[in-house]
Amino acid sequence: MKGWSGRSGLAKVDLYTRGTVYLIVWTAVLGQTLLLHARPVHEGRQLLLVMSASLLAVAEGVLCGRLARHAMDAYLGQGHVPRSLVSRAAAVTAATTAAVVALAATVDLAGLLAAGLAPFLTVHCLLVRNRTTALVQLAVLAVVGGLVALTGRTAAQVLFAVVTTGFVTGWMAFTARASMWVLAVMWELREARDVQARLAVAEERLRFGRDLHDVLGRNLAVIALKSELAVQLARRARPEAVDQMTEVQRIAQESHREVRDVVRGYREADLRVEVEGARGVLAAAGIACTVEWGEAELPGDVQSALGWVVREATTNVLRHGDARRCAISVRTADDTVVLVVENDGVAEAASGDAPGSGLAGLRERLSAVGGTLEAGPCRGGRFRLTARVPFKGGRDNGDIGDDVKEAV
Repeated sequence: MKGWSGRSGLAKVDLYTRGTVYLIVWTAVLGQTLLLHARPVHEGRQLLLVMSASLLAVAEGVLCGRLARHAMDAYLGQGHVPRSLVSRAAAVTAATTAAVVALAATVDLAGLLAAGLAPFLTVHCLLVRNRTTALVQLAVLAVVGGLVALTGRTAAQVLFAVVTTGFVTGWMAFTARASMWVLAVMWELREARDVQARLAVAEERLRFGRDLHDVLGRNLAVIALKSELAVQLARRARPEAVDQMTEVQRIAQESHREVRDVVRGYREADLRVEVEGARGVLAAAGIACTVEWGEAELPGDVQSALGWVVREATTNVLRHGDARRCAISVRTADDTVVLVVENDGVAEAASGDAPGSGLAGLRERLSAVGGTLEAGPCRGGRFRLTARVPFKGGRDNGDIGDDVKEAV
């Protein structure tokens, strides 16, 4: 189980909100138990009723606690609530109320009724709509007024019991409902951010597919037509068949070169473009981003490698942390380019340990140009990713270009 410092901001809010609901339930149970034992009881029957009411209060707390867990999950769309659990919690709450009414002569009836009804009504408001919650509250207050009146209390005492119960149960229910509403909105924002990231990936795939289609579509059609024409000419022993196949060969080589250019443009990232794009994406997500540039001009292979680092770092900031500020710096030192991406939201996990993806994939890309990558938490609850690439990588630029061509 992760500690408090290892959780993201949303996970902390989720834990805090759930803990608040549980605290409301058990605060009411504790208050009910204390009120039951506030006055000394010596008569055997009364003592039995007090002990029974205390046990029922604890049972109500246990059942309402379990019900609260299911209710909160259901409110967030992460589960469902067993009907049998709702019925058992309601039955125990009714039994607790009956035991309190039986002790009306020796206890604080108004306080006990409010404390006894609060756990169930607090959790119940998470299961139904606001209108239904209001109707249930009014019905409960009417029952409370009738029960207090049956004990022989005056009209003022009846009114006091109704007002006390309404205020306590209403305030607790409102607190729980409002807290869960805020948590639900935060989860929706998190899901919207994930959807936005997936849409960006899908858009990039569509763009790449569209570029390939534009490059290959016409050329493949021409190759098919000229190949068919060459076949027909060859069957007739016409010398023009050789010319047609030569043209097919030329178009195929041209297509190969165009596809290579498309792939190279897709895989090679311009560092300044990537940094400015990262700043825009982070700003749209409500994350303040500062950029510090060095003055040196960087080779194309270095820019491409560091551009991929910026892409992955931005993805990690958005998806695996809870940052509010991010700083990107590019500087040179001793013929080495140093890229640092630092944010104040510690990542929950490094994304993608498999080769070719996430940080592991970045290390492979950087190693191809003699670079290194370091990532991890640092002081002040921050997360820092540092990439170092020499101006001249592990191999000459021409060798790297040859490898790219071979890969294409």
